[in-house]
Amino acid sequence: MGAETHRAAEGELTRRLGVSDAVLIGLGSMIGAGIFAALAPAADAAGSGLLAALGIAAAVAYCNATSSARLAARYPASGGTYVYGRERLGDFWGYLAGWGFVVGKTASCAAMALTVGSYVWPGQAHAVAVAAVVALTAVNYTGMQKTAWLTRAIVSVVLAVLAAVVVASLTGDGTDASRLEWGADATWNGVLQAAGLLFFAFAGFARIATLGEEVRDPARTIPRAIPLALGIALVVYAAVAIAVLAVLGPGRLAGATAPLADAVRAAGVAWLAPAVRVGAVVAALGSLLALILGVSRTILAMARDRHLPHALAVVHPRFKVPHRAEVAVGVIVALLVATVDLRGAIGFSSFGVLAYYAIANASAWTLTSDEGRPPKAIPVLGLAGCLLLAFTLPAASVAWGTGVMALGAAAYGLRRLIT
Repeated sequence: MGAETHRAAEGELTRRLGVSDAVLIGLGSMIGAGIFAALAPAADAAGSGLLAALGIAAAVAYCNATSSARLAARYPASGGTYVYGRERLGDFWGYLAGWGFVVGKTASCAAMALTVGSYVWPGQAHAVAVAAVVALTAVNYTGMQKTAWLTRAIVSVVLAVLAAVVVASLTGDGTDASRLEWGADATWNGVLQAAGLLFFAFAGFARIATLGEEVRDPARTIPRAIPLALGIALVVYAAVAIAVLAVLGPGRLAGATAPLADAVRAAGVAWLAPAVRVGAVVAALGSLLALILGVSRTILAMARDRHLPHALAVVHPRFKVPHRAEVAVGVIVALLVATVDLRGAIGFSSFGVLAYYAIANASAWTLTSDEGRPPKAIPVLGLAGCLLLAFTLPAASVAWGTGVMALGAAAYGLRRLIT
């Protein structure tokens, strides 16, 4: 084995992704999670305040994206905020960010796999979910270029389906603009809770930052790709949310298990419903593909520092991917889909990822102007927004999230004591 191949096997990745690849990987994660998983539980919390909740979630996501982009340009390595927190705030905060990301996004993987199963074959949702995890883990295993190509195809299909839903809903017979108005059912606590749930839909841009070691010219590519992916996702979310609300109203949307399919039926375009179901499956597969990708890269970074088993810190000599980390994620997610609840998984995931971004914003605050620090208001508002949304999530999500984060902190302390 030559020296270069040996270094790759020990944990170096190859820079292959350009701006368009990075944007599409972020979109592949965001769009599947946001439209087909988070809209109904958010409507249940916010009622007619759903659009306000979407705006708040987008504002917090923008602050997080700006902070993450500046940090990723300076530290273009796999691991995202795990690396930034370690470099700017100390080893513990980096570890805690990585822990929050891994556990939160592992729950997201399970939620997306179950979404695939429930749409493909409701009676065998768990079996289909396991098969989806195995198949997409295999795709990621065989190389980043195949992953980017598949993500591009998935995003194209999903955007076409969503465009058809928007047009059908807004031009159908059941559309009523008065359903978009703020009503007595909306409370600010509910709106904030919904914003926390909808943040789950925006967190896909983290995939771009966690792939920092595989992006060409990261100082230029990452700051361009993150806001582009976020902006495109926001436009899509807003259009779909307005269309579906105008047809179903907040009450029917809150109770829907397949809200986009219900919307086209209510609009008198029932023939489009099967295509919407296909779009939901494709979107969830795209999200799952990108989630497995991002979690495995953070595991790689944490394993390199021995916060996780060092055996996971190996890159395949041929495919140039962290294959052991990817297989580990696939196995854990396949086990989780047997027990996880979809709506609970969204809340739990949101708590872990909001904790992750709180540390990202605190890290960005420490940058100097020479290091590309964003305007000071950005990390301050991002940090405050993350904490506010995290602790206004449903009580069960807050309890589980706090407990799991505390467990991670305890594991860190125990490791320091025995080493």
